[in-house]
Amino acid sequence: MTDGAEATGIGAGAGTERHAPADPRYRVDPLTGDEVYVVASRQGRPNLPAVGCPFCPGGLEAPDPYEVRWFPNRWPAFPDERCEIVLYTPRHDAAFWELSVPEARRVVDLWAERTAALGARDGVDYVLVFENRGPEVGATIAHPHGQIYAFDRVPPRARTELARPSGAALGDEAIGDRLVASGGGWRAWVPWAANWPYELLLATHTRVPDLPSLDDLGRDGLAAILLDVLARLDRLFDEPMPYMMWFHQRPTDGGEWPEAWLHLHVAPLHRAPGIQRFVAAGELGSQIYFNPVDPAEAAARLREA
Repeated sequence: MTDGAEATGIGAGAGTERHAPADPRYRVDPLTGDEVYVVASRQGRPNLPAVGCPFCPGGLEAPDPYEVRWFPNRWPAFPDERCEIVLYTPRHDAAFWELSVPEARRVVDLWAERTAALGARDGVDYVLVFENRGPEVGATIAHPHGQIYAFDRVPPRARTELARPSGAALGDEAIGDRLVASGGGWRAWVPWAANWPYELLLATHTRVPDLPSLDDLGRDGLAAILLDVLARLDRLFDEPMPYMMWFHQRPTDGGEWPEAWLHLHVAPLHRAPGIQRFVAAGELGSQIYFNPVDPAEAAARLREA
């Protein structure tokens, strides 16, 4: 069962005017142009609670039994309940890939439902569904979960992608010899210019703009291929792979966005067993990345895993 408020629609239609309220915490660095939200209230959020899990049934955030569940984040990056937590399963020690396809499909349905509900709100121009797995990337609770941020503007990375021809980046010609898995209308491959050693892109075979637009086949396919590739990452080094993953999809500002093509980025951290790939000064200072693993080799190893 899905817990939480019900979806209210997919957002304004093309041409509808939506004005995001000014947020005094939003700043643009005058030197670099970087966009920053200063959120001092998040400094007090808990870190790796030692006793009890608030996400397990009966816990602080999940007092009742559930299959999947969402709720507003107590330490949000944005006001007005525009940051949410999504619980994938009541099983505390499960990895995402250990779910069954029907269980993973419930997560996909909840992602789509919350994208539609948040995107329909006034002043929400973009919905980012994402997950941080492992303490290496700042996950403070081990229970399988992800998050959703409802932005009052289209974030820079999404804007950059939406300004490029998506067919060249996400179509068949983009994959080459780096395909890792396919099925159910989805493909997963290592990008040609991957930033992370075992980075993955997952996209539909044909253009689908966002999570709410996925049909039953597409949702089942996403559930199945996620289980497949996340299991490969854990098998690769025979250890849990810490990763960051996020969906890019059509903005909810009412524009047409013809290049919007739903896809998922997966950025695994380890480059070898127990060895993390760090992004350090040379890369942050130049905004040019140096990947120590050839993408074709990474794809071959993931196919074998």
